[in-house]
Amino acid sequence: MKIIFTDIYNLGDALDQPKPANQVIPEWYKKINSYISGKKIPTDTGEANSTIKKCMPVFDAITAGYIITSAADLYVEKKEEGLYYKWSGLDLISFHSPDQTTGHPAKINDELNSSPKFINPWSIKTPKGYSVLIIQPMHRESPFTIMPGIVDTDTYTNPVNFPFTMNDKNWEGLIPAGTPIAQIIPFKRENWKMQIGYEKEIQETIAIRNKFKTIFWDRYKRFYWNKKEYK
Repeated sequence: MKIIFTDIYNLGDALDQPKPANQVIPEWYKKINSYISGKKIPTDTGEANSTIKKCMPVFDAITAGYIITSAADLYVEKKEEGLYYKWSGLDLISFHSPDQTTGHPAKINDELNSSPKFINPWSIKTPKGYSVLIIQPMHRESPFTIMPGIVDTDTYTNPVNFPFTMNDKNWEGLIPAGTPIAQIIPFKRENWKMQIGYEKEIQETIAIRNKFKTIFWDRYKRFYWNKKEYK
C-alpha cells in the first residue's frame, strides 16, 4: 500500500517533509533503559524487570504511521485577555469561530483568538478503501493537543488542518519549526459487528496467560506480536 503526501503550496526546502514515525522517535524513549537499574534480572517475585521501553504496544503506538511537523516557529504569549499567537512568515495558524467548537470537552476556545488550528500544507492520498486517523503524536511531550479526526483520503485529498488547544492556558514560549504536530495512521475501512465473548474466549485467554508464565521477558513480542512497517 502507498500513501502520498503532496505539498500543495510548493514550499520546497522551507518545509519539513512528513516522515515515518519510526524515524522521529521521542528523545525520552531513546534515553531510558530497557530494564530497571539497567540490569536484565528477574524480580524477587519472578516478574520481568522490563521498563516501558520493552512494551510493544507503546512501541507500536510511537512508530505507527507518519509524522507531520510544524512548518514555522510559533510563539505563544499569555495576555490578560487570552493567548496570543505569533509566527514567522509562513502561514501557520488560522482560527475557527468560537461558536463552531463551543461545548467541546477539550475547551479549545481561548478568550482572544477563538479556536486555533495549524494550517496543514500537505494533501494526503491513500488507496481506494483506505482512510487515515489523525491524532496528537503519541507518547510525546507537547504544550498543545490537536483534535483527533478520521478522513477518507482515498476520495478527499484537500489538506485537512489541525485544530488544537493549549494544555495550559498560562503557557508561554516557543514551539519551534519542526515540532511534531500530527500523527497520520492509514487504515482499511471495514464493517464491524460487536459481540460478547463466552467460554471459548475465556479458555483462549487462560491459555495465553499460561504461555506467558513460561518465560521472563518479551512474552508478547515473542509469542503474539506482529511487525508493522511504515516507510
